[in-house]
Amino acid sequence: MDTLTVRRVVAAPIAEVFSWCATTTNYARTPFVLKARLARPGQGAPYGVGAVRVHTWLIGWFRERITVYHPPYDFDYVVERSFPPARHELGRMTFTEVPGGTLVVWTTAFEVPLPVVGAALTRVLAKPVVAHVFGKILDAADAALTSPGAKGANNG
Repeated sequence: MDTLTVRRVVAAPIAEVFSWCATTTNYARTPFVLKARLARPGQGAPYGVGAVRVHTWLIGWFRERITVYHPPYDFDYVVERSFPPARHELGRMTFTEVPGGTLVVWTTAFEVPLPVVGAALTRVLAKPVVAHVFGKILDAADAALTSPGAKGANNG
């Protein structure tokens, strides 16, 4: 199992950054996420505990369930199903106010479950690709929340 962490400061208030990142449909603002939708609302909030998010990336399909939800500070998720198949133990996004905006720390622990080559494939191919996509999603958050005319977490 490999752990990947991507960190980025988004130049916007913590509540706006949290809301943007929790709202899965925003992920499709990158060319790497083809489709993203809320399949089932969560408890107490659309993206609260129990919410199911479905993403189609250029590299695959992912069904996630929110397991922890503490706005505007953090949320956790687990990938329940994916294609191609992957083992997933942790997905977490944390949000901290810092000078100049909000520090987002996005962590995931996963591996490609293939005998003999799975660990190498995870490290050499999957981990860099996932890091790149996470970074592009956070770039999209920064652009959406800081561009002229931005109106908050769900602008555009």
